[in-house]
Amino acid sequence: MNIVFMGTPDFAKESLEAIYEAGHSIITVVTNPDRPKGRGMKLQPSEVKKFALEKGLVLEQPLTIKKNQDFLEKIKKLAPDVICVVAYGTILPKEILEIPRYGCINVHASLLPQYRGAAPIQWAILNGDTTTGVTTMFMDQGMDTGDIILTEEVNIQEDETTGELWERLAKIGGKLLVKTLEHMEKGNVTRKKQGKEFTMAPMLSKEIAKIDWQTKTAKEIKNLVRGLNPIMGAFSYFKGKKIKFWKVDMVTKEITIENKKRIKNGTILVSNPKEGLFIKCKDGILNVLEIQGENAKRMKIQEFLKGNKLEEGEVLE
Repeated sequence: MNIVFMGTPDFAKESLEAIYEAGHSIITVVTNPDRPKGRGMKLQPSEVKKFALEKGLVLEQPLTIKKNQDFLEKIKKLAPDVICVVAYGTILPKEILEIPRYGCINVHASLLPQYRGAAPIQWAILNGDTTTGVTTMFMDQGMDTGDIILTEEVNIQEDETTGELWERLAKIGGKLLVKTLEHMEKGNVTRKKQGKEFTMAPMLSKEIAKIDWQTKTAKEIKNLVRGLNPIMGAFSYFKGKKIKFWKVDMVTKEITIENKKRIKNGTILVSNPKEGLFIKCKDGILNVLEIQGENAKRMKIQEFLKGNKLEEGEVLE
C-alpha cells in the first residue's frame, strides 16, 4: 500500500510507527509546522516529524492545506492508495478526500458516534465513563461523521488519567490501523453508517479547569482532576494564590469532624505532613495526593506540606 500519512502529536506517531513496522510504503508524511513551546518559546517539531526524520521519510509541513493548490498538486502526483489521518488537527477539504484510490481513513480515540471532535479522551474521563475505545473510519467532509470500519473497546480504570489513557489508546489505534489496512488489501473492508444519536467532544476551555467546590460532588471533582492531568491541571485559589491539583481520591472511610454538616464546601479539614490534606466537598471529602503551588513544581502532598502551610478551617476559592 502506498500511503500518505497525516498527523501531528505522539498519539499519531504511534500509528505512523505501526504502519512503518508493518512494511507499508509511506510515500510522504504530512505534519503541522513546528510550534513554539516552553519558557523560551523555541520552535519544536511534532512527534510525527521526529519519527519521519529518524526514518528518512519524505516530510511536508504546509502552513495550511485549505485552498493550497501547490500542496494539492503534490498529493495528486503521488497518487496514494490511501491517506491515513491521525490527530492531524484540520478537517480535510473535499479535493484531498477524493485523491486516494481507497479513500482517506482516520483513527479516532472513541467509540463513534460517541465523542466526535478534538478531545474525546479528555471528555471520557471528565464524564466519568467506564469504557471507551478506538474507531477507524472512512473520512468525509463532516467532523468524524464517516462510515465506521473497525472498533476496539477498552475499560477505563477508576484512577486513570487522560495522559495514561492517551498512551494506551495510541498503541491500540496503531494496531487497529494496521488491521484496517490489511482488510483493505484483501478487499474485505466493511462499512457501517453512524447512527443519528451522537455526542461531541469539543476543545477544552481554560475556564473548565477551575474547581467548583460549592456545587460539584467529590466524584465530579476527582474526574475533573483526572481529565485535566497532564494537559492543564484542575486548580483552585488559596489566599489569592493558584494551586493545581494533579491527583486526588475520594475518602471511603469516615473522618470524624465536629459539625461537619455546617462546614462550607471547599474547607480544609485536615492539613499536615503526617496525615495529608483533606477537603470537604458537596457530598463527601477529597484526599489530595499530588499538588502544585504557584510558580512551583508538582509534589506529593506530604512533601508539599513540609514547606507550605494550608491552614485547617480555611476555604479554597
